[in-house]
Amino acid sequence: MSQTPTEVPDLSQLLPKRALLCAVHLPDDDELGFRESLGELTRLAATLGMRVEGEVTQKRSSFESSAYLGPGKLEELAELTKQSEEPTAILIDHEVSPSQARNVQKATGADLVLDRTAVILEIFHRHAKSRQARAQVEMVRLEYMAPRLRETQGMSDRVRGGIGGKGAGESQLELDRRKLRDRIAELRDELVAMEREHKTRSARRQGLRRVALCGYTNAGKSTLFRSLTGADVYVADKLFATLDTTVRQLHPEPRRTILCSDTVGFIRNLPTKLVASFKTTLDEALEAGLILHVVDASDPAALRHIDTTCGVLAEIGAAEVPQLIVFNKTDKLPGGQVPDEWTQKFARQVSISAKNPEDVARVRQLIIDFFDEGLIETELEVRYDQSQLRAQIFESSEVLHEEFGEESARLRIRADQATLGRLAHNMQEREGLKE
Repeated sequence: MSQTPTEVPDLSQLLPKRALLCAVHLPDDDELGFRESLGELTRLAATLGMRVEGEVTQKRSSFESSAYLGPGKLEELAELTKQSEEPTAILIDHEVSPSQARNVQKATGADLVLDRTAVILEIFHRHAKSRQARAQVEMVRLEYMAPRLRETQGMSDRVRGGIGGKGAGESQLELDRRKLRDRIAELRDELVAMEREHKTRSARRQGLRRVALCGYTNAGKSTLFRSLTGADVYVADKLFATLDTTVRQLHPEPRRTILCSDTVGFIRNLPTKLVASFKTTLDEALEAGLILHVVDASDPAALRHIDTTCGVLAEIGAAEVPQLIVFNKTDKLPGGQVPDEWTQKFARQVSISAKNPEDVARVRQLIIDFFDEGLIETELEVRYDQSQLRAQIFESSEVLHEEFGEESARLRIRADQATLGRLAHNMQEREGLKE
């Protein structure tokens, strides 16, 4: 059954279980970073249910223009492919052009060739749950697949048609491209409308204390989020298990409400269009008063992961938001301790295991202490006919003492500067209405 042109081929039934990796080691990438990237691609493949049975790498100053790898390495990859009669996919650890992918497939006889971007997009497609996340992923996948239409038109008919299948004629190809453009435009309009809804919801939360959990994918953000809030969120040892932002109150609830947001994880070489498409989701970090930057302390690449996360946060304009570095998964470290140089490098940090209730309680208190640091004590006089204003004061600030007079009550409160400014503005408005 052939699919409609506006649908991206569903790879869930087409992906071979056997996979081979190939990668070009460019001069500006050190050996450790190169191996880490290949390790990530292996984990990405595992997330899709594939097992990696071999790899071919090559040091080059640049990609081979026609087929990514040089002729000799392509022959080596072809030999690995032929070692099994089982369908085989080749995963390329970079984004390549449609013609490069097609030529790799022709030279090796592989059943399917996917670059790193295609692998990540397939994972995002499977894990997106909310209407907004699904629309964002679909739009990026369509934009990615549009220039590859000629290669993918036969994908739904047979696995080997994934790249290099016969086209349906130039006029049909143009028709398909036009339908793709129309669908992308439709999705953009839907996302604009959803972004307006998001801003409306966000505006209602203005004045509330907000903390966003960010970090590298699979760092344990959702586990910590569930422990801090009691929320029933999906937790799995997979890359990009969470794509949808969840907002819940800190639990047990402090005297003044604190909202926590769990956000999508980051990864090195995350496709730029995906970062852009998830900007609304990542805006939770931009709008937060504090970012909990969760790090898998047991990963040898932990410091690189911090750099990657900070780079994405800078890309969305959240570099200036205060961060608390949370070195997580210390239960997997020898002696349960992170290296001293790590703790000395970051002024605001804590080492925990999100599975340890005592550690989670410490993080909770650090969050509360952070928001309490900048609180100002002051007194406000509220008339008894200003019940709405009184309710706002109790909702947005900490009331330390209340003294009752004949016509009004005097409240000693503690709140941040922004809250005090809003309360003063509301009091002036009500005085103006009275006059």
